[in-house]
Amino acid sequence: MAEPADPGAVATLAEPPASHAGTPDPTAAAFFDVDNTLLRGASIFWFARGLAAHDYFTARDMLGFAWKQLKFRATSNEDTDDIASARDSALAFVAGRRVDEIVTHGEQIYDELLAVRIWSGTRAFAQLHLDAGQKVYLVTAAPVELARLLARRLGLSGALGTVAETRDGVYTGRLVGEILHGAAKAEAIRALAEREGLDLDRCVAYSDSINDLPMLTAAGGAVAINPDSSLRRLARERGWEVHDFRTGRRAVRYALPMVAALAISAGYAYHRRRR
Repeated sequence: MAEPADPGAVATLAEPPASHAGTPDPTAAAFFDVDNTLLRGASIFWFARGLAAHDYFTARDMLGFAWKQLKFRATSNEDTDDIASARDSALAFVAGRRVDEIVTHGEQIYDELLAVRIWSGTRAFAQLHLDAGQKVYLVTAAPVELARLLARRLGLSGALGTVAETRDGVYTGRLVGEILHGAAKAEAIRALAEREGLDLDRCVAYSDSINDLPMLTAAGGAVAINPDSSLRRLARERGWEVHDFRTGRRAVRYALPMVAALAISAGYAYHRRRR
């Protein structure tokens, strides 16, 4: 029997992290996209590279993954067809594999391939929200197992990601719902806000991609991180903060995001005093 699931559910939460020092601010939260926002490149391709070491993929399969990764790095932009192709390939190759097996490999993949690709500036933003007593969630089209792993290893509050169907602890090769991308991300954070008692007007969303515009506008605040050209232009038009960790001098690259993040937290504190 397939494990029961809400047909409309496209995401799930990670285990709660250790408590943080800040006074709890239960109605505010931050939502972070993963690929090219928190992590350099596309997480699913790095995950596939790690699985290749365990004979999940052939050399030919990895050439396809490598091409998409190079394309992603060159353009810093998501391609819907590439995302769908990667999803279908990943589902095919994990079909018949045990969930606990994938999770175990994921721990090693994080240590060997993912940890060094976390943008420290973005991680600093997340930490400031945590220190302010706010919850921090990853929201990604990547598999929820990978999203959970990243959230747990970074000490975040939880993760929303694409859910693969399982039967008796084994992947079937099908999805539960659809890939968590575009408008689906906005729907997911609205559902999360309702469940967790969050006030979306007091929340902030972070992303690199114009494809995440629905999520960025669903939250009360939006920050463009390593933005593609379309998002950069829109962010400037709307007065959103823009931070690019890919270029510029080291002092500018890391000091400015910290100052801006502190300003965000100060703004929340002022808002809370007035309430």
